Order: sequence, then C-alpha cells, then structure tokens
Amino acid sequence: MKNKNVLKKGVENTSIWAATARMPSYPSLKKNIHAQVCIIGGGIAGLTTAYLLTQAGKSVVLLEDGELAGGMTQYTTGHLSNAIDDRYYNLERMHGIEKTRLAWQSHTDAIDKIESIIKKEKISCDFERLDGFLFLGRDQEEKVLDAELKAAHAIGFRGVEKLPSTPFAFFKSGPSLRFPSQAQFHVLKYLSKIAEAVVREGGQIYCKTHADDIKRGEPAQITAGKFSVTADALVIATNNPINDLVAIHTKQPAYMTYVIAAKAPRHSLKKGLYWDTEDPYHYIRTQRISKSDDQVMLIIGGEDHKSGQEENTHKRYVRLEQWARERFPEMGAVEFRWSGQVMESIDGIGFIGKNPLDKDNVFVITGDSGLGLTNGTIGGMLLTDLIMGKKNRFQELYDPSRKTIRAIGEYAKETANMASQYVDWLTPGDVDSVSKIENDSGAVIRRG
Repeated sequence: MKNKNVLKKGVENTSIWAATARMPSYPSLKKNIHAQVCIIGGGIAGLTTAYLLTQAGKSVVLLEDGELAGGMTQYTTGHLSNAIDDRYYNLERMHGIEKTRLAWQSHTDAIDKIESIIKKEKISCDFERLDGFLFLGRDQEEKVLDAELKAAHAIGFRGVEKLPSTPFAFFKSGPSLRFPSQAQFHVLKYLSKIAEAVVREGGQIYCKTHADDIKRGEPAQITAGKFSVTADALVIATNNPINDLVAIHTKQPAYMTYVIAAKAPRHSLKKGLYWDTEDPYHYIRTQRISKSDDQVMLIIGGEDHKSGQEENTHKRYVRLEQWARERFPEMGAVEFRWSGQVMESIDGIGFIGKNPLDKDNVFVITGDSGLGLTNGTIGGMLLTDLIMGKKNRFQELYDPSRKTIRAIGEYAKETANMASQYVDWLTPGDVDSVSKIENDSGAVIRRG
C-alpha cells in the first residue's frame, strides 16, 4: 500500500506525523480464526511484536480497535533515547547499579533494533543518530546534572559528558549533559512499512476490530463482535492494559503530555534531542520539512499533569508556547498541537512479560514512563523471546509481577492520590429524581 504525504496545517490535536504520513488500513475481522499468537493493539509495541514473531516463523493475528498507530503512538514526538526520563540516579536508588545498567542497555538495544530493521526493510523514515542534551530548568541546581553524570558513568555509559553550555542560539541554559548516539525518526513512516512486512510474512492484521471479551485459557479466546480468535499466546499491547483491573493499574498512574510544532529557521537549534530538568519537564527536537528548505519544524513538548486532574488543558498549550517563544524568538505560528497519555510506572521501569494473576500464556507491554517508542520495541524483543521459549536477559527487570521495595513510598503516594479523586462519588447527587431536572439542563443522580 502507498503512503500519501499531505501536510495539513492548523489541525487541532493532529500530530505532525499523522499529517504527513498515512498508515495502511486493513479490514475488520469477519471470520473465526486460530493463530499461534494474537496481539491486541496496533501501536509500536503491537506491530513490533507482530513483526519479530512473524520473522521468527510464528502465525500471528493482530487486532486493532481503530486504525493502526491511531492511539498514543501517533502522538509521540519521535525521540529515541536511552537517557531515561526518570534519571539514572533515581533508578540506581530504587534498583541498584546492575539493574540500572540493564535498563540503559535495554533502551540502547531498542534503538539499535529499530536501526537494524530500517536497514533490513529499506525504510525511508528520516532516521538519524544525534546527540541528546539534558540542561537545567529554571531554578534548578547544577548538582542534579552532577548526580546524573556520576550515575551514568557508574553503569558504564562513559560517553556522557558535562558541557559548560547547551548549543542553543538564543538563550543561555548554563551547563548541560551530552548523551551520545541518541536518535529520531518519523514514527508512522517507520510503522507503515513494519505493518506491510507483517502481512508479507503471513501475519493477519484486522482494523476497527474491538476485543469485546477475553477468555483466558489454553488456547485463549478473544471475542470481537460476532467472531472470535483463538490463540496459544495472547499479547496485550494497548498502552493501558485492557485485561487487568488491579495488578498493574495501581502501579502506573497516567499522565497527559502536550506538544506544539512551529516552523523556525534552521539555525535556531542545532539538530539534537533536548530535555530540561524542570518538573514538569520540557523536551525539544526538530523535524526536517524538505532537504532544500532553510526552515525546520520545531517540536516542543511538556507541561505534563496527572490524567483527569486538570480542568483547563488549553492553558497547558499556552504555557508551552510561552516557554518556547522565550527561548526561540524566531519561531513562527504554531501549526500543530497534540496531546497524549503516558503511563508512569512507580519505579521507572516498564512492565513487560507475563501478566500478573493471569495464565502463563498472557503477556503485557505497558508502563512506558515517557519512553514509549523504545519501551514498545523492548516489549517486542522481550516477548518474542519468551513466546519462542528463549531466555531474555531483561525479563526479570521488566517482570510485571516485581515488587520494588524502595518504590513502596511512591506506590503509597500514588494510591492515595488516586483514591482522593473518587471522594465525590460518596456525596449525594444533585437531585434525587429525574422529574426534578429542568428541561435543557442536566444533573447527577446518585443510586447505590
């Protein structure tokens, strides 16, 4: 199938990726089928898993509720990084040096895997290696950078170095850390070819197919409308697991993050990935518009908050634009803005593997903690090994059943915050009868 690249300007909550590439579309499920593996979710996690499993010779069926990459994958900013958002010094405190080293190596392996797939499949998706820079936010102390530099060197990431400044053209950020060999790409151009490769290798993809019911067992049975899929193994790759109510949901609060994109002169920003140390933090990259153009698209994200805990989300975009214009005065009008949801695990490591409290043939990929593209790729690599009966050196680190003792305090804080959001459920409704609701108005009635 051919991609149709059309730039749509000024589209609300449309990412630059969705506006400049089109994913292949596939029909909905219209028969009962059996496969060795059924994958629910057609984002980077699900498609990568399907790709690697079909390459390994497994029969695969992938079910997507909407269109491929139509969920959080299309709302990313396309950073491919092993500079972990939760910081190495925090991971070292919770997990120790050896597991922190594994976390770094797993995200490094994920970037390498994406690069190798691009070369193998000859995918044109603007992939390029570049440096990443962590710089100080407002009122942030330099000791934050020193702690991260020390932790990075302790795990063997010797290429990280401290610089006296960040390569910005228009403002002085003070010292920064340079992380070598990061990467960026156009995620939908990449995944469109991954999907085509899955089908080429015999995999079956069904779009607009909602998994209505999941019955555990061997085989597992997934009902979608009038039809069903049975599978020897089931992978849930839906960002927030649809098959789990307690075991994982209580260990990963959801956050909303916001992004804007505007044209700027090419000299405004040296090509690279950028993150600051504020809370909530900001992240920056550029995207080439055309080879001959002297302008780039400046992509700036941040202003995160807990999902459902912000009444006026528009002001997040306003603050983000104000922050950007203070630092990039030559930035043009905002042409794209979008938001997405990030699942933040309480200990900074994703949840990938056998789903807790479930059958041995049910697996999940979630808990991206702001690194969804590499986390989804790690998920595909790790679960392919587990399903193929191979040991993977990262499986203990990402085990969804793990209990990180040093993250107990964070777990308690997040659980208390979640409970506080439901206090109003215990209050009486606005009225006690439908007859008391005036025409052209609404009210809450509490029953039970």
